[in-house]
Amino acid sequence: MQARIVEWVRCPDNELLISNLIMTLVALFWGVSFISIKIAVAEIPPVTMALLRFIIASVLLVLVLRHLEPEARLARKDIPRMVLGGIFGITLYFYFENIGVKLSTAANASLIVALVPIITISLDVLVFRSEVTRLKIAGVVIGLLGSYLAVTANGELDFSSSNFQGNLLVVGAMISWAFYTLVNKSLQGKYSGVAMTTYQTCLGTLFLLPLSVFEHAEWRLFSLQALLHLVFLAVFCSVLCYVLYIYVLKRLDVAVTTLYLNVVPIVGVVCGYLVLGERVFPSQIIGGALTLLAILLANLERRKAGSNTGETL
Repeated sequence: MQARIVEWVRCPDNELLISNLIMTLVALFWGVSFISIKIAVAEIPPVTMALLRFIIASVLLVLVLRHLEPEARLARKDIPRMVLGGIFGITLYFYFENIGVKLSTAANASLIVALVPIITISLDVLVFRSEVTRLKIAGVVIGLLGSYLAVTANGELDFSSSNFQGNLLVVGAMISWAFYTLVNKSLQGKYSGVAMTTYQTCLGTLFLLPLSVFEHAEWRLFSLQALLHLVFLAVFCSVLCYVLYIYVLKRLDVAVTTLYLNVVPIVGVVCGYLVLGERVFPSQIIGGALTLLAILLANLERRKAGSNTGETL
């Protein structure tokens, strides 16, 4: 019976179906994660919540790495860049995101998260001097317009609004993630995805520890509901989803996985409305749509670059 199941799974058509189902599950979990963060930070201070989440995730990732790659080792010369990746991808990202979600809404945060590809492209041009094309310019301009509508909510700047301040912090998280992506460019090919995630998660968690101490006055026992959301974020969103995402990346085209990731903000907005009763302004929906259009243009740019590369080989 077990042999038949393995044979069925390894069949190319069935493997493609399974990969698409897994990617759907990953997108749903990551979309719902904003709801869990919003509920958890209502009882647990945001930075402390991030620390607890990634202590759990670090332990589990180390176990996964030891099982999958028992010989994996971090080279001493790569420690500074790995530390920098951990600071950008874990410490700063979740410092900004958790506080931002607490001040704003889960729906707003999920819409703003769609900015990551646009910010990354902009930094790639500025830092690595990558080629500037019309599609890149169009994508960045449209993405900036979409982000303005998503961040301001009603199309007006109000720096005194906690909602607006929270949105800006989430933008800060997206900028941090873009820098994290650029730092990892220099480490690609040296380590597997699981190894890099494990090292950077452990290192980033260490830097969350001193930041969480500033919240000690807010430390208190929290409910079982908050604990369950914390465990969900650590086990499912930070460990299981990433391992599954690595599995899927080896079996689906990057363009396909990107389309699935574009579903994450949609899931976040819908769940924010249904579960938390959050209000979403029409301008934010337009902003989210413009951001998705910008991401589509970015993917067209990548495909065009890939086809040109293929023609020259």
